[in-house]
Amino acid sequence: MSKSRVAQSQFEKMRPQLMGLAYRMLGTVADAEDAVQDTFLKWQAQDIAQINNAEAWLTRVCANHCLDILKSAHKTRLDYDGPWISEPLQTLTTAFLMVMERLTPKERAAYLLREVFGNSYGEVADVLQIGEPACRQLVSRAKRNVQSAAPRCAPAPKEQEQFLHAFLAAVETGSVENMQQLLSASVRYRTDGGGKATALTRSLDGAEQVAKYIVRILGRLWDQNQTRFVELNGVRSLVVFECGEAHTAMSFGFDAAGKVADVFVSRNPDKLGHLSLIYTHDLKNGGALARGLFCFEFAVKVYS
Repeated sequence: MSKSRVAQSQFEKMRPQLMGLAYRMLGTVADAEDAVQDTFLKWQAQDIAQINNAEAWLTRVCANHCLDILKSAHKTRLDYDGPWISEPLQTLTTAFLMVMERLTPKERAAYLLREVFGNSYGEVADVLQIGEPACRQLVSRAKRNVQSAAPRCAPAPKEQEQFLHAFLAAVETGSVENMQQLLSASVRYRTDGGGKATALTRSLDGAEQVAKYIVRILGRLWDQNQTRFVELNGVRSLVVFECGEAHTAMSFGFDAAGKVADVFVSRNPDKLGHLSLIYTHDLKNGGALARGLFCFEFAVKVYS
């Protein structure tokens, strides 16, 4: 086998793990794919015979490219039109990805490499080009931040589906009271339109305010549209279609009592295009692998 084919084969084995790392760090598919592609181009330019540990080398290059993207993304997100929400995919919960946003870029990289991908402290320190003691402190600080803001586990799939039926029933009947019963008292509602679709430019807080908005405003806007249950970012979610195309994706974060603590609404068309791409999540190594591009109807799991 030629050197180029060996290099290609080695990279493809690592691609799911690199994609999983990049998506968790960056929050969007396009940025994650750019990071992985950049890693591949740098890999092709190397004499792989001189690289003792291909996995470590690829992880380091990909993580550092993600760090560079995050540095430039900080200003971009400060200038972003309205709330920024991670792109909906079939991997981790949106709530978890939003917790990642609370960490500094290096904290995020250290936490993911150590706690999700299982790298040793020495390996993480090598990736981040810091000493091991400093690496341990970075991981410890990141863990405390994650644990203090960690979302509760979502209810069982059957309970999530029952919730969605109750949610849509409240919307269809116009019952603010029934909707409010599904929400936690401190629920937060965020919409990401990115300046490219109609969306709230601020968050809504509190069960009464959020329930009224969903039932009275969204209920009217969705009246003539088709709504489907799908699985996005690890939880049962809603996707609303208009003229056969998805224009809104709504996912939820739950509290310990099983009530909705967060409502995440993605309307930015740049973040809806990948809904037709199935990403599987490997629990053993944290990898994310795209299984294929299909018509949206067949790519998502449809529940009703």
